[in-house]
Amino acid sequence: MARERFFLELTPPVEAMRQWPHVVILGGGFAGVKAAHALRNQPVRVTLIDKRNFNLFQPLLYQVAAGLVAESDVATPLRGLMENAGNVQVLLGEVVDLDLEAREVVFNDRRYRYDQLIVATGSGSSYFGHDEWREQAPPMKILEHADEIRRRLLTALEEAEQTPDVERRRFLQSVVIIGGGPSGCELAGSLSDLSRHSLRRFFRQVDPDHSRIVLVDPGDRLLRAMDPRLSEAAEGYLKRRGVELLLGGRVQAIEPGKVTVSVKGAEGSEPETRVLEAATICWTAGVRASHLGKLLAERSGCTVDRGGRVVVEPDFSIPGHPEIRVIGDLCSYSHTVDGNQLPGMAGPAVQMGSWVAQDMLARLQGQTMAPFRWLDFGSMAVIGPMFAVADLRGLRVTGALGWLLWGVAHLGFMPAMENRASLLVKWMWTIARGQRASLLITGKPNQHMNVEVGLDAVKALEEQPSQAAVPAL
Repeated sequence: MARERFFLELTPPVEAMRQWPHVVILGGGFAGVKAAHALRNQPVRVTLIDKRNFNLFQPLLYQVAAGLVAESDVATPLRGLMENAGNVQVLLGEVVDLDLEAREVVFNDRRYRYDQLIVATGSGSSYFGHDEWREQAPPMKILEHADEIRRRLLTALEEAEQTPDVERRRFLQSVVIIGGGPSGCELAGSLSDLSRHSLRRFFRQVDPDHSRIVLVDPGDRLLRAMDPRLSEAAEGYLKRRGVELLLGGRVQAIEPGKVTVSVKGAEGSEPETRVLEAATICWTAGVRASHLGKLLAERSGCTVDRGGRVVVEPDFSIPGHPEIRVIGDLCSYSHTVDGNQLPGMAGPAVQMGSWVAQDMLARLQGQTMAPFRWLDFGSMAVIGPMFAVADLRGLRVTGALGWLLWGVAHLGFMPAMENRASLLVKWMWTIARGQRASLLITGKPNQHMNVEVGLDAVKALEEQPSQAAVPAL
């Protein structure tokens, strides 16, 4: 008879596990999954709790939005990732409170005790105080929002195919992307390729020359976290592909089909106001930490920074609670050699998760770990087919070689071999044939735009107690 691996009734199936320390991990992203993997088949009982039953590879969400790959290519079921970890249980639920004195998390109307707690609930999108813009300009942080962007884009093109009015077709073929970081540049490059090649092949009425893609950013250059020379290379490539760059532009208002932008003029002159009209508007500009950081600060008195990230000790714990570690995008970690805060990227998150898990195991054995040291492999962004920019610890690469390095790195971070294989095949097919794997229109209009995810759901319920609703898991 096969050995039962699940903790029925939330108790371990093996008697020995009852005496093992219980580690609860909140969040199944890069950091949480890496910590769980590092603890698998070790003498600890691990419970991984997430509001979704899958791990999402966020860096490739833009490819879902642009129809390059399907949802299943960038999402992996958490239970599948932990299949061979007999000491790890996955629970689907939304943590709504923390009792630090009792060492309990509250979720699914249940109080669940821990000995060690790892909080890795990540981040979401920020509209800088203008949450009313969200419905008109979907963010790109969860799978459903990428689906919504794709649905809006393809629906507009289908309407354009049947519209005799040339000006209306121009509007339907226009896209405004707000945010000139890696996600914004990657989305702009991919949509440019879609409008230049796919439209010409698959549509008869739509004229690719009428397509317009505008990338708006308040800075003086794109990819400000990278070397200026890489920014220049990315800007040059996008311009050659027909993407309009509106640098120095600050969004003042977003209405249906319209973005009002204030563009700083020459020194001493007044800013210029421009109105951009487009059927599809996308938001990739701001990031805010999970609301669980604020909740943790309220319960423990720890500090959060301006972005809502929890300020942590060198071992990722919070003051007064060495049993609680905060990792990934939710933590503000400045105990680096140069004193700079670790960036919110997959690389640091994975390294945090691995180190914290190893440190927990070392302490259980009465040992100490060497201090955490982040190994910076650099940063990169793909701007178009066979073209990427990469800064690998001072080695700056652009073009096809940059794209190759980008592909290898992203496939390496992908947690499941099945996803790596499917992505590689689809990328090669796109390069060879110029066809996209998932140009599907699914779902109802705005189906997911008003669905709160995570602690946002709880916050919405608190603000509207008279409305009956069920928090999203």
